[in-house]
Amino acid sequence: MSSSPKSKYTKWLLPILLLTGLLLFFATGLHEWLSFEKLALHYGTIKVFILERPLTAYALFFLIYTLSVAFSLPIASLLTLGGGALLGWPAAFIIVLAATAGACVVFIAAKTILASTLASKAGPFLAKLEAGFKENSFQYLLALRLVPAAPFWVVNIVPALVGMRLSSYALATLIGIIPGTFVYVSVAQGFDHILSQGRAPDLSSLTDWQIIAPLAGLGALALLPIILKKFKTASSASRPQDKGASK
Repeated sequence: MSSSPKSKYTKWLLPILLLTGLLLFFATGLHEWLSFEKLALHYGTIKVFILERPLTAYALFFLIYTLSVAFSLPIASLLTLGGGALLGWPAAFIIVLAATAGACVVFIAAKTILASTLASKAGPFLAKLEAGFKENSFQYLLALRLVPAAPFWVVNIVPALVGMRLSSYALATLIGIIPGTFVYVSVAQGFDHILSQGRAPDLSSLTDWQIIAPLAGLGALALLPIILKKFKTASSASRPQDKGASK
């Protein structure tokens, strides 16, 4: 009985930490400082640091990306494309691991005291996604990771609110973000020359159907088993009626 109050207050620690980090990000003006224009301005200096201390650069990038996802900071595109341009293909592997780690932190926080608050913030997305997660949580989350149809932070918390296991969540997240990450890092490597000239890259190519269509196709394939299961269920349910009608 004596440990109950302590356990109750402990549940607040992680959610408060994440919310504080998000508020400080905007309160300190970091959201204005972190941009492709600023990255282009300091690109040469960062590139030299990476060449001189690659392991340190990889570790820092992993930490920054993990924290950005955990705090739900709106800088994922900047970090993904900037990391791809600066680090090349190693950035893809770092991003996949860091994004999965950060998403798991949000998942754990969503299971604590913030569950009701985050559910209301998710709004209509939660109602639409909840049924799908209860049908087959792993494949549904995998499809949502492959095709970013909903905001990343929403997809981070909804599985926790509907009772998905952390191990399944982490695996589906890890696998699901691999294709998109490698596609964007591939595109980002073409930004290296542009950023080195002190210019911000044109991001319009990221909305090209040549990029979106393959990811959408992978998402559809992930949902295919669920669709087939529903089709078989509907088909078997209609058979007794058909037999009864023929008699």
